[in-house]
Amino acid sequence: MNEQLLTVSSSPHIRASHSTGTIMRDVVIALVPAFAAGIIYFGINTAIITLICIASCVATEAVLQKYVMKRQVTVTDWSAVVTGILLAFNMPVSAPWWLAVIGSVFAIGIVKQCFGGIGQNFINPALAARAFLLASWPTRMTSSAFITDSATTATPLGLLKEGGEAAAASLPSYMDLFMGNVAGSIGEVSALAILLGGVYLIVRQVISWRIPVIFIGTVMILTLAAGQDPLYHTMAGGLMLGAFFMATDYSSSPVTVKGQIIYAVGCGVITSVIRLWGGYPEGVSYSILLMNVATPLIERYSMPRIYGEVKGDA
Repeated sequence: MNEQLLTVSSSPHIRASHSTGTIMRDVVIALVPAFAAGIIYFGINTAIITLICIASCVATEAVLQKYVMKRQVTVTDWSAVVTGILLAFNMPVSAPWWLAVIGSVFAIGIVKQCFGGIGQNFINPALAARAFLLASWPTRMTSSAFITDSATTATPLGLLKEGGEAAAASLPSYMDLFMGNVAGSIGEVSALAILLGGVYLIVRQVISWRIPVIFIGTVMILTLAAGQDPLYHTMAGGLMLGAFFMATDYSSSPVTVKGQIIYAVGCGVITSVIRLWGGYPEGVSYSILLMNVATPLIERYSMPRIYGEVKGDA
């Protein structure tokens, strides 16, 4: 008699038309405008870095699952592809190939697979890899080549942090920030491209509007209160990319409405504090990672009480 084994996986257990593969492919589609903007402004190196990250993430996941963890290889769910693209989008176009490989191995091997694979990682793999690379090779991770002439220049947030008349005169215009004609990481420069992708994900019901809107809104309110330009802080740096594509990661963000609001406000507050008073001009990555760690506590606080439930003794 054939024995039917019960397969238990991580939550959520509700089955709908949005399978993991469908969701991940939607995210890839949503990232196409930002990829196109990267090609336009940074040249062919955008494609090279992105392909290296994708190939390294997929290969690392396949090797670990097949030969180390002895599990079914799940690279066909496209999650490793998404991690590779997001990691590439958080790197400067001038980054060497080996840096992309190391970041990919760290994202998949350490952050994702060591904790059980998709749905089990408690922090965003691409952001964790970016933080690791930034701590290990800060110079290589902060040198931004500008447009296709490979000239190195400061990012808009770097110029804001620097201050002074000379820095103010060098600040790009709102239109440059909106279109992507600025220095920065591969996938964060064009606010228009990221907004198109974010709206696509919301329309497709892949993500909720709450986290990105509240995250960005919190940063705008706090920077305005501090006497800064809220629109500039919204379009410059990685705020929009992080809000739409990384803060909304299913595995590391709250599922309750109340929890999502607390989480998004926390991301916005930490980002603003680092940008305004920290030594580093950008705080999006660290804010999301810190709130990822706080997610279990947020979920515990925001989980609705079951009617009739008896409160346990302290």
